[in-house]
Amino acid sequence: METDKLVIRSKAIYSADENYPALLDGYIVIEDGKITDVRHGDLPQEFSASDFEVVDAGEDLVLPGFIDPHTHLVHGGSRELELDMKLAGKSYMEIHKIGGIRSTVQATRSLTEQELYDKAQASLDRMLTYGTTTVEAKSGYGLDKKTEIRCLEVAQRLNLEHPADVVSTYMGAHALPPEFESDSKGYINFMLTEVMPEIKERNLAEFCDIFCEEGIFDIETSRNYLQQAKDMGFLLKAHADEIVPLGGAELAAELGAVSAEHLMAISDRGIEMLAESGTVAVLLPATTFFLMADQYAPARKMLSAGVQVALATDYNPGSSPTENIQTAMSHACFGMGMRPGEILLSVTLNAAKAVKREDVAGSITPGKNADILITDVKSPAELIYRFGVNHIVKVYKKGRLAARQGRVCYE
Repeated sequence: METDKLVIRSKAIYSADENYPALLDGYIVIEDGKITDVRHGDLPQEFSASDFEVVDAGEDLVLPGFIDPHTHLVHGGSRELELDMKLAGKSYMEIHKIGGIRSTVQATRSLTEQELYDKAQASLDRMLTYGTTTVEAKSGYGLDKKTEIRCLEVAQRLNLEHPADVVSTYMGAHALPPEFESDSKGYINFMLTEVMPEIKERNLAEFCDIFCEEGIFDIETSRNYLQQAKDMGFLLKAHADEIVPLGGAELAAELGAVSAEHLMAISDRGIEMLAESGTVAVLLPATTFFLMADQYAPARKMLSAGVQVALATDYNPGSSPTENIQTAMSHACFGMGMRPGEILLSVTLNAAKAVKREDVAGSITPGKNADILITDVKSPAELIYRFGVNHIVKVYKKGRLAARQGRVCYE
């Protein structure tokens, strides 16, 4: 049965909405892709005799759709050949100097738009089966005008044609391309004058991001670039303090960025400024795990300071080749000490804030999109405790069934 009217009943609804109990024993009413009501208690008899489709999840946990606020969705190639270097003890930056991002740039530039689309669609399908209904997609593997725009066009097309919502970020400032290998200033000027005006005019990206890191783009370069991007009308994000405490978090807070991301090496002052500014900290524990790094982002310290924390996969071919946000959730618990309730908030409402979608997604709230997951567990603790398993049984996107039992089923 396929209808625009749906009721989902469960004894364990996690709404991510402060107006409802942590686990609501009740039901969700959906009409025309939107949540119209959330109620406590048994389902009224009237629904059984109406044209509503009724889905009874019993005692299984029902959640808002997950939001992945940091991915590099559109790219070419793979980097498994770097594994031996990683196992031999080479650091991320050592690999970067001899291949890394640049090897992906070469692979991405070699693909047509349709080839990039097909690869990204397959990844987006996989994300959907794991419960991700909204995805941020960064460019940054073209580093020239033609390929960067091509990647953003692919993301825009996916947003129109795929059930998942795709939020686009321009990240030409991911690394220096071969054409500007020793000319950081020239490359920044090229992006600001040649690339970003067209991206803005065509509305290909909502956000602008930069890799603010020692050996990539320094603080002053990042400040100049982000301020000019802001003046052009882009919302700001920043890859910050991933490897050394350069001050990227402080810069993000200073400029009013929507989010600062990675933050494994964030300073105490950076934590304070994120809390004061409201800039969301997007943490990427699957990346830390994959890089075999010694230090995870200090999530507990951030939470204690009042920072809004979100989690993401950082799906990319070099440092986190996973589309499974549940993997990131597991590493957030066992690597960073986050608790199940904190983890759920970080992949729902806080993640929505990290991509400016909190008005339409991130919680089971009347008026928002009906992006809803039915799981095979009874509690948030069980969801995290049983790691390495896809716990998502059904994925509803705007009230329509989009994935079931690990397979997409949308038209």
